[in-house]
Amino acid sequence: RAFPGFNGPPCTVGAGRTHRLDGFTVVEVTDFPFPAAGVQAFEEGVIEMAGCGAAYSACADRVNLVLASTPGAVSSNAEYDDAVRRAALRVAEMLAGVTAALTPPHVERVDLAPPRSPLPRVVWVHQVRAQGPMVQTFLYGHEMSGAVPTVLDPAMPEARRANLPTGWAAPAFDRLQLEDYDWLTAGHDALRRDGYAVANARLGYPPEEQDYLAGFALNPAESDLWRAIDRGADEALARGAHEVFVWASPQICRDGYVRLPMPEEDTMQAFDDIPYPLALGMDATIAPEFSTTVAVTASGFERRNSLWSDARLRFDVGPGIRSEAELGELIAFFRARRGAARGFRLRDPSDFSSHGMTGAPTAIDQLLGVGDGTTASFPLVKRYGSGDDCQVRRITRPVAGSLSVSADGASVSGWTLDPGGVVTFAVAPAAGVMLRAGFLFDVPVRFAEDRLEIAGAAFAAGEAPSVPVVEVREAA
Repeated sequence: RAFPGFNGPPCTVGAGRTHRLDGFTVVEVTDFPFPAAGVQAFEEGVIEMAGCGAAYSACADRVNLVLASTPGAVSSNAEYDDAVRRAALRVAEMLAGVTAALTPPHVERVDLAPPRSPLPRVVWVHQVRAQGPMVQTFLYGHEMSGAVPTVLDPAMPEARRANLPTGWAAPAFDRLQLEDYDWLTAGHDALRRDGYAVANARLGYPPEEQDYLAGFALNPAESDLWRAIDRGADEALARGAHEVFVWASPQICRDGYVRLPMPEEDTMQAFDDIPYPLALGMDATIAPEFSTTVAVTASGFERRNSLWSDARLRFDVGPGIRSEAELGELIAFFRARRGAARGFRLRDPSDFSSHGMTGAPTAIDQLLGVGDGTTASFPLVKRYGSGDDCQVRRITRPVAGSLSVSADGASVSGWTLDPGGVVTFAVAPAAGVMLRAGFLFDVPVRFAEDRLEIAGAAFAAGEAPSVPVVEVREAA
């Protein structure tokens, strides 16, 4: 792929063929939404295509495709500059891609000098100085102005030896301190996951001998980063870290960041990940409900306020009981759940598939999101309706064996299904890739009451008992 780290994951060089569309240039033309001064001040650029100045004008001897962009809803010039540059890279890659199946008129061959064994073939990245936002140096899509000198090697034996020497391995030190601030605030969850795996495997410190440094928000305009920092602290505590640090005091006091203590007991509601044992017949009652407040004025007009973005389901599974044996199984299941105390799975007979309501799922049924080269985790959702008014439902209890995932319409692998119905890719999908999925799913529910009232005579006479069940909202 062209522009590794921007249009896709980092990839190694040194072998293969690079295709280029000769005599063609992509030119960005735009106005920035906010004023700027100094090195970031806006300057006009001129490409003279004819006349005496053409000999001194870059790109005058080729075809220029001009991308004229208009600012949308952005918070800064730097954010807009990043969006414009990435758009130009995607267009350039698409144009060059048309040459991949063609025979080039000439090929330039570059041979790397043979390595001098036993020296490894590595790259040394020294401190890079940038002049500020929009005037930066990037390596594989990562801004390098704050980087420390490091070693890069595709196979990483030398990088690990230089950056994680085995002399640091447990029990060399009392504790290992880890920091992933840049990846955490940028949303590089896949890189964070791989980084922890490498550090744990190479240095061997158990979680209780690790400290975690969650970082800080340097500037007042970055106060929204505290959400990511707080999430990183939660994840570190869930891993069992010995201590978690959030710094520094001036920034914490400036932005009013407050971290509440973790509760002593497990905050997750008890849930038994098992299905309801009896099949629901067509006689079962299914009732999706919303919560809406309606205020009626003196003149009879209404003002309605929808309090829930997603419906909550209610069921009455009693009519599905057909025999005394099934009635006994219901009573045993009810007692094992301690009434309303413990949740369980229930298959909604009218809506259990990503394909329509009950169809066979395919990998292109539901849109999960669009890749950005950074995000690796995408929650499963199902949409009802179309357009901006569609209702989006989070699916937290998919049937694992039924899940299939596609990227730009083609089935893909390299992903795992995490708890809570989240698809996590080993490598973050490239920018612009449409991610879809198909699946079957159950509804997380609990018994609505702690009492199960059944009249033996009424049941013997053919009267079905009432067994209300209510959907459980799960954190997603």
